[in-house]
Order: sequence, then structure tokens, then C-alpha cells
Amino acid sequence: MSDSPRATDKPCRECERVPPLTEFHRNRRRAGGLALDCKTCAAARSEASRRKQGGVPQRRSPTPVGYLRRRYGIGQKEFDQLLAEQGGVCAICGAAEPQHVDHDHRTGWVRGILCFNCNGGLGQFRDDQSRLAGAITYLRGTTWQRVLIHPGVYQMCSPTRGRPPSPSS
Repeated sequence: MSDSPRATDKPCRECERVPPLTEFHRNRRRAGGLALDCKTCAAARSEASRRKQGGVPQRRSPTPVGYLRRRYGIGQKEFDQLLAEQGGVCAICGAAEPQHVDHDHRTGWVRGILCFNCNGGLGQFRDDQSRLAGAITYLRGTTWQRVLIHPGVYQMCSPTRGRPPSPSS
């Protein structure tokens, strides 16, 4: 008998064992369709990576410690401190439990902790104050408002653009 591996045998890159093929995760990007490491070695490498990043699994934490440090230069302590200074709510709208670090894209400085919508809104306006001011002007100009014209009598004030609200709204 020969000691050469069969076509169905695959050595693990990490431990160099030759476990059954069912002990490898599937990976369509690899030529053989399987991962290079056995499931046991892959799990050990994943656990070591978790410990290196502060022991917090990335899937369970909205702001993993390693990510905060790499991306914004702050740790969990600074994140919690910022959140406490804001009263535990979004710095813009006051929504509970904000999870997104807002930073200035030019300087990289962290400004606060925001909810998903406020953080995305600032990003859509590219942190440009003139764009935000233009949006406020637009909203004011297209919002119909009740105006008191006589005690107890109101009239809908005509905006600069837009249509009157439908009777059902």
C-alpha cells in the first residue's frame, strides 16, 4: 500500500492532519471548494482573534472595541464616556441607545454618538452646513402652516412651492 494521499484526502494547512473532507468548511472561491483549515483550527483561530480584539465577538457588539480603536482612535471607555455626556441618547434627535460614532471626515475627530438615521443623514449631506441650511430652507418653504387671521379662524398659509395637503391628511 502506498502512503500517498487519495484524491478525497486533504491536509489541514494549520495542524497538518488529514481529517475527512466533512471536517472542512465549504469555500466556493477555493479551487477544491473547501477551506484550507479544518473546522477545529478555524474555530481556534477565530477565538484567538476575538481575544485579541478585547474578547467581544463582533456579531454581538454594535461597536467592537478593536473597530473603535482602528477606525476612530477611541476605546470602549471613551465611547461610553461620550454617550454618558449625551445622556445616553442621540446627540441630534434624542433617540435612545445610539450606536454610531460621528466624526469629521476632514479631521477625523469624533463629534458624538448618533442613531443610525441621524448619522446617515449627516453623511448624505456630506457634513456640509450650507447643504443642511438649504434643506431647512426647502422644508420651511414647502410646509403648509396654519395662520391665525381672526380669533378662532385659521387659514392655510401658501408656501413658495408645493400643493395644498390632501383632505385625507
